[in-house]
Order: sequence, then C-alpha cells, then structure tokens
Amino acid sequence: MISAVVLTKNEEKNISDCLRGISWCDEVIIVDDYSEDETLEKAAEIQTCLPARQGRKGAKIKFFQRRLDDDWAGQRNFGLEKASNQWVLFVDADERITEQLKSEIELRVTSYDLRVNGFFLKRKDFLFGKWLEHGETSRVRLLRLAKKNAGKWERRADEVWKVKGKIGELKNPLLHYPHQTLTEFLESINFFSTLNARAFYEQGARVRLWDWLKPLAKFTQNYFFRLGFLDGTAGFVHAVLMSLHSFAVRTKLYLIWKREGGWRETFHHHSGL
Repeated sequence: MISAVVLTKNEEKNISDCLRGISWCDEVIIVDDYSEDETLEKAAEIQTCLPARQGRKGAKIKFFQRRLDDDWAGQRNFGLEKASNQWVLFVDADERITEQLKSEIELRVTSYDLRVNGFFLKRKDFLFGKWLEHGETSRVRLLRLAKKNAGKWERRADEVWKVKGKIGELKNPLLHYPHQTLTEFLESINFFSTLNARAFYEQGARVRLWDWLKPLAKFTQNYFFRLGFLDGTAGFVHAVLMSLHSFAVRTKLYLIWKREGGWRETFHHHSGL
C-alpha cells in the first residue's frame, strides 16, 4: 500500500539508518544522482537484512540512477512515477521515521477519511548535538505523504508537492539529522543559495534596497521572536547560519543581475524575495 522514495547523492553515512526506518513500507524507490561513494553498496547490503513484515520479506528496494541537474522537483517526480503503490512517502537520506510515526502513518492511510489525499509531517532537527525545539525549524511542516495520483512536485529548488484535495497533518515528527558539521552546513548554504538565486533570477526577481535588511530580520525573528535563544548555543548558531543563507541568496542574485542583466535596475524593480 505504501511506497517510500529516497533521493541520494553520496549518502553512505546516512542511507543504512534511513532504510531501516522505512523497512516496513511495501517498496522503497532509491533515485541516485550517480553517487561516488558506497551509497548504493550499503543500500544493497541493507536489502538482505530487512525484517520480515506480516509474513512477507522486507521492503523490496528498487534502484534507479538519474542526473539531478539541479532540478529537485524533476527528481522527485521521477521517483513518484516509479512507485507502484497507492500512497507514496518521501524521505530524505538524513531523515528518520520513528516507530511512533510509522504506526501513525499505517493507521491514517488505512482508516482515515477517504477524502484526504495527503498529510503534512512535522520535522524535528538535531544540530550540533542538540534537538532544536524553537526557531525556524520548530515550524516546519512538509507535505511528504500523499496518494500517488493526487499531484506533482513543482519548482527546481525549494520544491513543493502540489496535491489536490484535503490535506491532513500527522502528530509524530520526522527526525532530521542535517549538516552534522559546520563545514557541511556551509557547503549546503553555498549550494542551495546558488540554486535559489538562479531561480529568483529566472523569475525576474531583483534585489531592492530594503531586501538587504531581510537577513538581519530573519535572525531577529528566529532567535528572539521564535525563541531560538532557548536552544542555547545551537539555537544561536542556527539563527546566524540561516541569516547567512538569506544574505548569500541576495548577494548572488545581485551579482547575477550585474553580470547578466543590468545591475542598476536591481534597486527599483519588483522583487519576489
């Protein structure tokens, strides 16, 4: 009844724990962006030791390799097409499905209102040795579980699953273990800020003078108004880094326009940031 889809790229550190958490699904679709480490080998090893479920073998893992080409919606839609069950669950390699969340998912997809086509999942982040209870991450709600034919993913970066019909929300959170070192976090900021800046440029968005104040506003919102300071040092570092991401997006967008589109216009045209 449930297919799980996992996108991978050099996830040898995460893939085993991720797959153990979704071994109860009827099938697992791995869409790999030509990993250069042992991601696929470790996934294949897990296949042989997945626990049996209701008298059956563990989840069948199907492997596909496809270039991401900086198009996250396209990659997820490819996985969606390969899924063969009514419900599809998207899980990133650095995320974990707990036993409580598994039980809730199984209950909801079998006995919930038939008009419901999808569910939002809360997500809880573990960063620098601490679970973040406040700040930006405490408000994350992701549409990750839905009926296969209910919609498609849209946007190359910061992709969203556009599902038609009624959407519910699950109570138990998805556990997230992102960027466990500062180097990984900074590399992620550099990568995704480039994607976002390019996406904004393609939409015609430009940087206005007051847009340069938004990184500071983002820090203030996350650290003070969303109580990130209650998470201690980890909360402070996270607020600073998310503000840095905001600043990087605007700086890169400004530089793209200066290089490709006439930078003097960036201060008085419409901005979509």
